[in-house]
Amino acid sequence: MVPEHARRRRRAAAPAAAAPRVTLQRGTRGAWIPGRALLRRWAGAALGRGGRNCELAVLVVGATRGRALNRRYRQRDHATNVLSFPALPGLAARPRPLGDLVLCPSVIEREAAEQGKSLRAHWAHLVVHGVLHLAGFDHEHDADARRMERREIRVLRALGVPNPYRSR
Repeated sequence: MVPEHARRRRRAAAPAAAAPRVTLQRGTRGAWIPGRALLRRWAGAALGRGGRNCELAVLVVGATRGRALNRRYRQRDHATNVLSFPALPGLAARPRPLGDLVLCPSVIEREAAEQGKSLRAHWAHLVVHGVLHLAGFDHEHDADARRMERREIRVLRALGVPNPYRSR
C-alpha cells in the first residue's frame, strides 16, 4: 500500500511529464529571472498534454533589445514584457519546437510593482500568456480575448497564482 503523502507527491509531479523542454538564454543581468524548472512548469501547465515532446526557447533581454524587437516585429516603439514567435509550421523535428518567448525583466518588474503583484506571479502570468500565443490563442477579437483570459486564469489558479485580471 502506498502512503498518502507519496500519492500526493506523485499527483503533484504528474504534470511535469507533459512539460516541454525549455532552453533559457540570458541576455541581461541584475534582475530576478526564473530558472528553467519554473519556466518548464509554467509552460507545461499552459499547454497541458500538448506540451509532450515539445521544446520552448526562452530569451531574457534588456529593455534596449526588447524595444528593438518590438519595433521590428510589432511596429511598436517601446520595450514590452513578452513577445512570442511561433516555430515555423511543418517542422518534423523531435522534440517539436513550439517557438520562442522573449521576456524583458525590467518591464516585468515595473509592471508587477505598478499592478501590486508579486514578481513571481507576474512572471508566471506572462510565461503562460506567451505560451498560449505559441499554442494558437490570441486576443485580437473580444471573444478570443475572453477565451484566452479564461484559460490563463484557470492555468494560473492551478499553479496557485491569483487572477491577474482582478485589480487589487
